[in-house]
Amino acid sequence: METLNKKMLKKIVVIGPESTGKSTLCQQLAEHYYSSWVPEYAREYLLAHGTDYTYEDLLEIAKGQITLEDSITKSAEGLVFIDTDMFVMKVWCEFVFRKCHSFILDEIVKRKYDLYLLCNTDLPWVADELREYPDLESRERLYIMYKDLMINQHTSWVEISGDYSQRLNLAVESVTKLAAANSLQL
Repeated sequence: METLNKKMLKKIVVIGPESTGKSTLCQQLAEHYYSSWVPEYAREYLLAHGTDYTYEDLLEIAKGQITLEDSITKSAEGLVFIDTDMFVMKVWCEFVFRKCHSFILDEIVKRKYDLYLLCNTDLPWVADELREYPDLESRERLYIMYKDLMINQHTSWVEISGDYSQRLNLAVESVTKLAAANSLQL
């Protein structure tokens, strides 16, 4: 484990299709760096309201994600790992409903992050009560949507692939490079 000189906040977002290890990676990174992480609000929302969601529900989920992120990053120092951002909400809206709320698009423009970790679909699918797209074709289509977003935005990003251990190692290497570039003491 490493300790961090907490002089400035660096926000690292973990994104990708469902069942690609995003939550696990966020938890592992937060433990590794003794830092905070922001869970995915959609899980909480869908468990409380059911999985028969509407386009309007996705707006509420996006607002809940923003509120959760802001509440955790407000008191965080050093590194904070974020499981899901508005890019995820954009992909979800467009994949399911073929349109996206302007609120989500506006938040994409306003919010600034320091690094994206894009999780590939090379982990085996793990079913749970909230996941919707176990077929390889959907997972790959979603991954391409995320990768296109990463290529066409300005924040540094790294593709995360391999087994859970390899993913953690690659993520730690990427975060360490970010910290070194910003003179953060790890």
